[in-house]
Amino acid sequence: MDLLDRIDHWGRVTPDQPAHVSGSRVLTYGELLARSDALAAWLARELGASRAPVAVHGHKEPEMLIAFLGAVKSGRPYVPIDVSIPAQRVERIVQTAGAALTLTQAVITEISATPSAAAPRRVAGDDPFYILFTSGSTGEPKGVVITLANLEHFLAWMLAEQQFAVPGETFLNQAPFSFDLSVMDLYASLATGGTLFSITKDHVANLKSLYEAFRVSGLTTWVSTPSFAQMCMIERGFTAAMLPKLRRFLFCGETLAPETAAQLLERFPQAAVWNTYGPTETTVATTSIRITREVLEQWSPLPVGAAMPGTRVVILGENGEPVSEGERGEIVIAGPNVSPGYLGRDDLTAKAFFTLGGARAYRTGDWGRARAGQIFFEGRRDSQVKVNGYRIELGDLEANLRALPEVADAVVLPVEKHGRIDALAAVLVLAAEKTGSDFAFTAQLKARLGERLPAYMVPRKFLYVDAFPMTANGKADRRKLAELLG
Repeated sequence: MDLLDRIDHWGRVTPDQPAHVSGSRVLTYGELLARSDALAAWLARELGASRAPVAVHGHKEPEMLIAFLGAVKSGRPYVPIDVSIPAQRVERIVQTAGAALTLTQAVITEISATPSAAAPRRVAGDDPFYILFTSGSTGEPKGVVITLANLEHFLAWMLAEQQFAVPGETFLNQAPFSFDLSVMDLYASLATGGTLFSITKDHVANLKSLYEAFRVSGLTTWVSTPSFAQMCMIERGFTAAMLPKLRRFLFCGETLAPETAAQLLERFPQAAVWNTYGPTETTVATTSIRITREVLEQWSPLPVGAAMPGTRVVILGENGEPVSEGERGEIVIAGPNVSPGYLGRDDLTAKAFFTLGGARAYRTGDWGRARAGQIFFEGRRDSQVKVNGYRIELGDLEANLRALPEVADAVVLPVEKHGRIDALAAVLVLAAEKTGSDFAFTAQLKARLGERLPAYMVPRKFLYVDAFPMTANGKADRRKLAELLG
């Protein structure tokens, strides 16, 4: 069975099982099967031979799942667009995608209400399954094409490694569907007959309702960015008592700080903590490692793990040559999970994608090292700034700040004066309540950081916050942090 057959299977054998819970709304597998078939048939009739993508605009309504499956069952990829994305950018995404139409909650509800047999042609093999738009260096969004074969390779690894109960899992959906982290929880859940439990923007705006939702969720698998979990730990009641069925945390999308992992292991002794890594262009995640207390004692910063079976992760130098063990270089990923490229952008595809050892490969633009069979992520190659003539990698500095025992998480921002970068500022979430005055504590941190780094890399300004403000994708919002600095 391919992925679509596996999902439809649950609609036939467990039609009353909740496939998706979002707020007060519940979508069963039976409803998902019937409504996605009806939508697929309508798309096939309306769009004919065209295989143009279908844009789906919404938040975390059940109709979005119906639309995703309806599109691919009609032989067309979908383009998820969250309501948090500004209207002008939505227009650019739809235009760049060449979308045949844009489906909204109201339209999906109307079209999928009339029962109909599914369309005869489904997405298969190397056909595009979804297209996710990410920020381009020029400011224009670029569409990453992911095929069904890419997605199935990722899922085969994830399901084999995690051994999810089939059926019986409830997955946290924290990220919006326009962010590729959501693919991990969405399709791991649907493929195994699980329940996807969505946290909406309303929950995040009202933390009391968020924790109430957790208490009744029955979550067994947590999927989120590290920042979201760190924010949740502000609440002292965020423990195993709140989520007694939780078996595992799966993190991706950001650096997992050792302190965050340590706190989770302490608060949720029954749950495993997993760190994963991978760009959108390589289908969500490519490497993984279970973070145990032994791993925490051995490594700081934490590794992102080893590559999935069938995929290679290599570290290459400036001229594309393999570097020695422990040396820094660019992380390159090669294997069947690598995207065919950017939609309609052969120029960008040619720069980032190539063939390595007979396999499709992607230059991530990330710094990394390989040590003892583990990959270590060290920030973006393009996150370099120049301060007083010195070139500084912000990711490198952030990693060194996180390595300090007092620091749970760190974001470093450039401070501009008269149109040039004059200094650096560090915004920190602390591992424990600081002692003494801010001045004395900051001086202590600067001294400790100075033992690890040259003086020109030590930030001039330090700001302490309880948690980072987050973007809609659940990552630290650097723009809002810059506003806090003033």
